[in-house]
Amino acid sequence: MEIEIYADVVCPWCYIGKRRLEQALESYDGDVTIRYRPFQLDPSPVSEPRPLIEAMADKFGGRDRARQMFGQVSDVAAGVGLKLDFDRAVAANTFDAHRLVSWATDQGRAADLVDVLYRAYFTDGVDVGSRDALAGLAGEVGLDAASARRFLDSDERVAEVRAELAAARQLGVTSVPTFVLAGKYAVTGAQEPETLLAALTEVHRRESETH
Repeated sequence: MEIEIYADVVCPWCYIGKRRLEQALESYDGDVTIRYRPFQLDPSPVSEPRPLIEAMADKFGGRDRARQMFGQVSDVAAGVGLKLDFDRAVAANTFDAHRLVSWATDQGRAADLVDVLYRAYFTDGVDVGSRDALAGLAGEVGLDAASARRFLDSDERVAEVRAELAAARQLGVTSVPTFVLAGKYAVTGAQEPETLLAALTEVHRRESETH
């Protein structure tokens, strides 16, 4: 079964949802192939690195409100073994990160790169909008950092990622994470592992009956 994951690497619920899917798959007997699909929570450009707390304070009515929201999601993340440090996080445009994931997919390293991107953003305070930083992260998962930087400085995959982002909108993906199972069944949100496992099992049953 193919599982398409529509997500953004600066989305904490996507990080949590990915971990919960991994937990669900530990109890799932079928074969799965995971494909990462791009989605941008905020496609607007980020001219210079800025602490996420400041950026979110502008959107959500002050630092206290932003910290309250971050505290709640950090508690949920801790429950699945993830550490989120929003005090270190830097607001970033993720278009180049999605391009890099597409590039890494061809080399069989997309899953490793996505893991590193989430950790870099949420735990290490890395600016994932920086091409230098992205190239370095590619190097961490065994890809050639210099090749990654040359790729990012080119126009490769720009049109393809834009097309995928547009396709997500046309499919009606408005919030992430969204998991599309077998190309036709959508599960939205960072559902509990038990819910995801039940969905996987039901889709497998339905698909088995039609083949």
